[in-house]
Amino acid sequence: MPISDGQLYKDPATTQTRLRALRRFLTLATLLPLVAAWLLFQRRPGALRLTTTAMASVPRPNGRVSVGYFTNWGIYGRAYKPEAIPADDLTHVLYSFAAVKEDGEVALTDAWADEQIHYGDDKWDEPGGPHLYGNLKALYRLKQQHRHLKVLLSIGGWTHSENGKFARPISSSPGREKFAATAVELVKDYGLDGLDVDFEYPQNDTEARDYVELLRLLRHGLDGLQQKLGVQPPNGFELTVAAPCGPSQIETLRIREMDQYLSFWNLMAYDYAGSWETIANHHAAIFGASPTSVCTDRALRMYTDPARGGVHPSKLVLGMPLYGRSFTNTDGPGTPFQGVGQGSWEAGSYDYKALPLPGSTTAFDARLVASSCYNPSTREWISYDSPEAAAAKATFIDVNGLGGAMWWELSGDRKRGDGGLVAIVRDGMAGSGPIDSRPNWLDYRTSKWENMRKGMQ
Repeated sequence: MPISDGQLYKDPATTQTRLRALRRFLTLATLLPLVAAWLLFQRRPGALRLTTTAMASVPRPNGRVSVGYFTNWGIYGRAYKPEAIPADDLTHVLYSFAAVKEDGEVALTDAWADEQIHYGDDKWDEPGGPHLYGNLKALYRLKQQHRHLKVLLSIGGWTHSENGKFARPISSSPGREKFAATAVELVKDYGLDGLDVDFEYPQNDTEARDYVELLRLLRHGLDGLQQKLGVQPPNGFELTVAAPCGPSQIETLRIREMDQYLSFWNLMAYDYAGSWETIANHHAAIFGASPTSVCTDRALRMYTDPARGGVHPSKLVLGMPLYGRSFTNTDGPGTPFQGVGQGSWEAGSYDYKALPLPGSTTAFDARLVASSCYNPSTREWISYDSPEAAAAKATFIDVNGLGGAMWWELSGDRKRGDGGLVAIVRDGMAGSGPIDSRPNWLDYRTSKWENMRKGMQ
C-alpha cells in the first residue's frame, strides 16, 4: 500500500502494544496538546483552521454540546441498553428513530423497545396505570440521575426518509400541522427535552420550503408546551436537525430560514465515501485531497457563507462516526476497490470498538485529519476515526469556534479509558471552554403515562 505524504504507519507487530501504552501513560491533558502541536507542524500555516477567512471563536452561550445518537434497535443484537450510555460525557442523547405516517403523524417505531421492555427493578404488577417502561422510561431515569443530560426524540433517518416517506407527509399544510402536533405530544408524554429532525434529504426547493415551514411549526409547538409546563430559562425545549455535508444537498437547503428556528445543527460529517463509490477514500476527513473533495471543511464553509445564510459556527456541531467504512481488493485511499468487508453488523461497516482489525497497520493522515487501517494480506482498507483523529477533531472544534461534537451512534464506541472517542473529544472540548450543563426538565404532569406524571416515584 503506498504511503502518502503526511501519513505515519505503525508496525503491525507493535500496533496494539503502542495503543495500550498510549492509553495507559498519556492523559488527555498531555495527548491533546501534543497532537495539536504535531498537526500545526504538519499543516502549517493555519493547521486546523478552516480554509476560509478566520471564523469568530465565540463559544456557545451555554457551553459546547456533546451529543450521542442512541438507537432503539441497539438493545437487540448489539445488546446496547440505556444503562451503557456514557451520561457523564454527554450533554444530549438523541433517541432514534420515530417515523412519519402518510398523514403526517409522528409515531414511535418499536413498542417493545420504546415502551414495554422492563429494566432493573421494573415491576409487571404495578397498580394503576397506564405505566411507561422501555428505553424511554430508562432514559427519563437517566435524566434524573444526570441533571445535565437532555434527551431529544429524533424523527426520520434514512430508512424513514427514502422514497418520499418524509417529503410526502410534510408537503401539505394539514400534514405539517399533524406532524408538529403529534411530535410535540410525544415530548410531553415521554419526558423529553426536545426534537431532532433527520430529513434525508430535501430534493428540490419545494421540499426545502416545506421543511422550513415544518420547523416553524415545531418551534411554535415546543414554545407552547414550555408555557404550559412552566419551563423557564435556562431550561427550554430544543429543536435540532441532522444536517447533510454533501455540497448538492447543502445547496438545496434554505439555510437562513431554517436557522432561525434551530437550537443547533448536527452535521453528518461522515459517509463521504463507501460501497456506492468506485474509489476508496476517507469517509470522515476534515480536509479534502483536492478542492472538489467532499469533506467537512467544505461543508462548514458552505453553512457559514453569508450568501447562503451565515450560520454562526457556535451553532454547528461536528458529527463524527463511531464506525469505519471498509473497502476490499484495494491499495488504499485514492485507488479502485472491489467489494467491502463483512462488517460488524452489516457488510462494509465495522464498529469503532472492533478496529483496527487483527493484522492491520494503522495510519493517521495529518493533512486531511483522517485515519485508517490496512491489511496488506487481505487488501482490506478501513476508514475510521482513531483516538488521534478524535483528538485532532476536538482541537478543530476549538480552533474554529464550533458548537460541539455529535456521534453516530453510541453502541460502536469503546469505554472511557480504553480509547473511547466520546470521552476523548469531550475532555478535549472541556479543556478549552465550558460544556453545556443546563438542567434538563423533569416535570411532565400532563403525560398520558401515570408514572411519568408522578416522576417515576
